[in-house]
Amino acid sequence: MNSTAAVHLVDASIYVFRAYFSVSPEFVDVHQRPVHAVFGFLNMLLNLLHEEQPTHIAVCFDESLTTSFRNRLYPAYKANRELPPADLAAQFDYCQQLCRALGLRVLVDGEYEADDLAGSSLHALRAQGYRGVLITGDKDFSQLVGDEDVIFDITRKERTDAAAVKRKYGIRPGQFADYLALTGDAVDNIPGIHGIGPKTAATLIGHFGSLDALLGRVDEVPFLRLRGAAQVAEKLRKGRDDALLFRLLSRIALDAPVPPEAAAYACTAPTSSDLDPLLDRLRFGPLTRRRCREWQQRFA
Repeated sequence: MNSTAAVHLVDASIYVFRAYFSVSPEFVDVHQRPVHAVFGFLNMLLNLLHEEQPTHIAVCFDESLTTSFRNRLYPAYKANRELPPADLAAQFDYCQQLCRALGLRVLVDGEYEADDLAGSSLHALRAQGYRGVLITGDKDFSQLVGDEDVIFDITRKERTDAAAVKRKYGIRPGQFADYLALTGDAVDNIPGIHGIGPKTAATLIGHFGSLDALLGRVDEVPFLRLRGAAQVAEKLRKGRDDALLFRLLSRIALDAPVPPEAAAYACTAPTSSDLDPLLDRLRFGPLTRRRCREWQQRFA
């Protein structure tokens, strides 16, 4: 593997939401509609482009909270989340337009979420010699981290490799979906197995190696040096089918419809005919425009 070749995979939605709630709403477009989330997202993106100088990238967006294949499997999936505010929907569209105008690959799909698109892209490009730089603050991406990959939360300047995942959660990245099957994930409205918390889940998955092995050898659980081990075993017996479903919901898909070839992710030269009118509509100022031109000049 060529460890120097990297594909940067951006979990766009988390940064758009962060910007929506952290940037002053004084930014408006030519129609006086709010674009403060767009401004914050674009500045994050420009920081990424200038600091990382990526050669291959995909910016992955969530299309909907209600149309993922996971909603068919489990209708309560993410049902605890409110739909985005009305003034944010148009801002997501602007963000996608900006990415395309900057020469970046945009991935969005009604069936698959942003993490599925990122995971499927990384899965495809690993075979072509690429490592992944996952731009996100979402812990679920931990399961994608291979030996040469890293999660980079650019706004918080935090980098997480496979060893850091193990230190933080007590399990390897490849065990992360099994771990979530037991603990659940309140953010996604996945309940997990009642009474099994993070420490117990890490102990069980660490000892047995996988959820499948744990469920297949559940009769061994009462003999572990684990508080309430007999009760834990009974919870696992009763919750076996739930645990398997929750793992399916927690596991990032690697077969989403994404471009299979590395060339599809190559950064291309921004075109002024696309970018300048868009910046005009957004009413962004000279500093932002200068930073966009600096990225553009890389391809001159």
